[in-house]
Amino acid sequence: MDYRHTLNLPQTEFPMRAHLSQREPQIARQWEEKGIYALLRKARKGKKKYILHDGPPYANGHIHIGHSLNKILKDIILRYKSMRGFDTPFIPGWDCHGLPVEHQLFKEMKISKEEISQEEFRKKALDYAQRFVQIQKEEFKRLGIFADWEHPYLTMDKEYEIRIIQAFTRLFKQGYIYRDLKPVYWCPHCETALAEAEIEYEDVSSPSVYVKFELQPPYRRLQEEDKPVFILIWTTTPWTLPANVAIALHPLAKYSLLRLSLSDKKEVVIIAQDLIEKIVKKAGVKEYQIIGTVKGEELEGLKCSHPWLERESRVVLADFVDLSEGTGCVHIAPGHGIEDYEVGRRYKLPIISPVDERGCFNDEVQFFKGMNVFSSNTQIVKKLEERKALFPIEEQIIHSYPHCWRCKHKVIFRATQQWFMKVDHQSLRKRCIEQIDTQITWIPSWGRRRISSMLSFRPDWCLSRQRYWGVPIPIFYCQKCNKELTDSDVLDKVEELVRKEGLEGWFVRSPEQILPADKRCSECGERKFVKGKDILDVWFDSGVSHFAVLQKEEDLCYPADLYLEGSDQHRGWFQSSLLTAMALVGQPPFRCVLTHGFVVDGEGRKMSKSLGNVISPQEVIAHQGADILRLWVASADYNEDVKLSSSILENTIQAYRRIRNTVRFLLSNLFDFDPQKDKIEYKQMLEIDRWAIGESQRLLREVTQGYDRFEFHKVAQSLQNFCALKMSAFYLDILKDRLYTFAKNSMERRSAQSALYQILLILVKITAPILVFTAEEIWAHIPGKKEESVHLSLWPDEEEIEKELEEKFKRLFEIRNKVCEALEEKRARKQIRSSLEAKVILEGGDEKLKRLLEESKEQLPSIFIVSQVSLEEGEGELRIRVEKAEGEKCARCWNYSPTVGEDEEYKDLCARCRKVLGRSTH
Repeated sequence: MDYRHTLNLPQTEFPMRAHLSQREPQIARQWEEKGIYALLRKARKGKKKYILHDGPPYANGHIHIGHSLNKILKDIILRYKSMRGFDTPFIPGWDCHGLPVEHQLFKEMKISKEEISQEEFRKKALDYAQRFVQIQKEEFKRLGIFADWEHPYLTMDKEYEIRIIQAFTRLFKQGYIYRDLKPVYWCPHCETALAEAEIEYEDVSSPSVYVKFELQPPYRRLQEEDKPVFILIWTTTPWTLPANVAIALHPLAKYSLLRLSLSDKKEVVIIAQDLIEKIVKKAGVKEYQIIGTVKGEELEGLKCSHPWLERESRVVLADFVDLSEGTGCVHIAPGHGIEDYEVGRRYKLPIISPVDERGCFNDEVQFFKGMNVFSSNTQIVKKLEERKALFPIEEQIIHSYPHCWRCKHKVIFRATQQWFMKVDHQSLRKRCIEQIDTQITWIPSWGRRRISSMLSFRPDWCLSRQRYWGVPIPIFYCQKCNKELTDSDVLDKVEELVRKEGLEGWFVRSPEQILPADKRCSECGERKFVKGKDILDVWFDSGVSHFAVLQKEEDLCYPADLYLEGSDQHRGWFQSSLLTAMALVGQPPFRCVLTHGFVVDGEGRKMSKSLGNVISPQEVIAHQGADILRLWVASADYNEDVKLSSSILENTIQAYRRIRNTVRFLLSNLFDFDPQKDKIEYKQMLEIDRWAIGESQRLLREVTQGYDRFEFHKVAQSLQNFCALKMSAFYLDILKDRLYTFAKNSMERRSAQSALYQILLILVKITAPILVFTAEEIWAHIPGKKEESVHLSLWPDEEEIEKELEEKFKRLFEIRNKVCEALEEKRARKQIRSSLEAKVILEGGDEKLKRLLEESKEQLPSIFIVSQVSLEEGEGELRIRVEKAEGEKCARCWNYSPTVGEDEEYKDLCARCRKVLGRSTH
């Protein structure tokens, strides 16, 4: 007889196969149609706010895997905080100006800067940025990110641009902003100045040359012989030699006058005493004599002749002179280096920078006019050879060199007139570092040291850029003497103009239409002025988002609870935000800063098209689904670089399946369960069901702690372990007999279902911040009255765990493991096929164990998944025997029992199954 219709077999419409790439867009549409984000904000209205301020990505292309990592981390945090009862408004942002957009747009248009007017380019840049804001918005929504997508902040919006101008004006009036001629990072390819945050370093090979500068009288010749004396310098940038005006020595280092025997002649040079052995070895010098030794400070003021120009080179002192490499004598070109510039300012040296915006020598440079500086190195070395100024050491060195973050070309230091923000004005640097050390939480903790160190040594911030697309630096210049016009009334006038007409007012109107009619130049009295053409650094645009968004939006508050970005933002957005906030309002814009690593391939290499190891989020979503990407993010330890490869994705898919299969089992066994009518009170439930609820409570505690500490990889690990080890491999296996074969409404079955229901509620809620689509799908299948969306629900309450019960089952599981080993041994010998064919005899054990086994006697067969368990008296350690089960196999429950065959009508059923079917034993 077929008894299948008498069993409570699992039923559910929740599919085994996820088909996430098809199902997720349907769920996303439901969220939009029902306005779930708006309902969430409404539900949390009046609650304590938790503000995560979004660092704006550039609107210059499709999102990449790094964007996904970042936005998913933010979304996990905000969804969790919302479930904990916080009001979590999230306004996404986009950085729309500057080189990132310009570079991509010029690439797309296939033209150069010279081939288009600024007015025409600005219109195209606006359209381009708007297009990619829309594209990225849809891509972020597809990741399941909850945000106020209809009201993002864009750095190119009129209101935002007004706030940028206001911030600049306030800083100017407070004395933070100044203009100066000094060397800055300059990209010849992009033809603009760059800030430190826009620099990347790559290893390059450069020519290393040793150059002789001849001392002038009265120290030109040694008294005892007619030999010239040279100071020997070392440089890896020969192209900067045309700008040389000095040689720096360390004041406290010892310098030796060295007579060298070279292959065909003798020469006298001055080098640092500590470097003599290195130099003579590299030059292949067989004989040398130290004529005398002095401290560097004793040589200050001496003059040398430039190797080929009619120019003096003064000997100056500097503490930064390195005594581990080179000669201990540093060539100084104030127009091509920050340290050189500082020395030059101290000694009032001329600032020579004979290089144009394209990185080519200008008319000032004899012999090399029009040559690209990097290409000129070879020609300059030849000129040194002609002038017999080259010391015979030739080598190429591999060293870290600055490159432009956008075009990836090498940059130079070039002295130009630029606008800067003083980082030491009103003790700004010191105040920032104090806040970093005492008021801000850094995750990981090493972030504090990193940003503090960067701020300690950073130069003033170069704010100006020589580009088209951005917020203008609103300054006028005298047409006659080029003196800047920075009167307060003029700054106010420009701010008023921008407030009324937007930036177009600045670009369209002439100086005469903006300035008061009586305005004169304070330097020469001229009445005619021109508008400046420089724009502001995009890091200033995004850096004042706290001023333009956090302090302006009624829905938000200042400071933000959290800023969360990649670790490169310690020198980028975190710094620009902190500096401007401390200068403008005297308070940091964030309470906590969390950083994550970069996404790399499975071998830890940077992803690049040339290596063919790029994995796009679009690709993962299309094939595996956004929830797989989200689970990958949650499973990774973001404190380090995060690895991603096809095998890592496959592991993530397997982990997802374990979670989904566990949930499906729970749902499929609740098909006839109504929590309003069928739920058994906790105290009336079977012990093992109370234990399972206790384990889910333990999971809840672990996961809550993980979310609170932003340790999402621990959340994911705990969740997977619970599903795989506690549920699938044990509890759910044990339950099958009770769920399937006991009477539908029996207390035992309803107890199991009550436990499954409570465990399911905890599981769906703790997975909701990570598996946003799957959790919503699960929620729709859970029986009973509930919120419209799982994302509107609140976090589960923590209940007390029965410690005694926990200890009891811990001991029983230890015994179960041993029983399983004994069963496996019998199965290997082919003495049994299924564990239900077995009877387990337990003998011996200490008194405490015997009491435990006796108390649990009725539960042991189901815990061991065997047909019978017998307890026998005995001394010593616990002994386990496995025998063939007594009786015959029940056709309905498959357990073996001596009661099978007792009923004439139902000969193939055991007594328990007959009772379920309403048949008592005759």
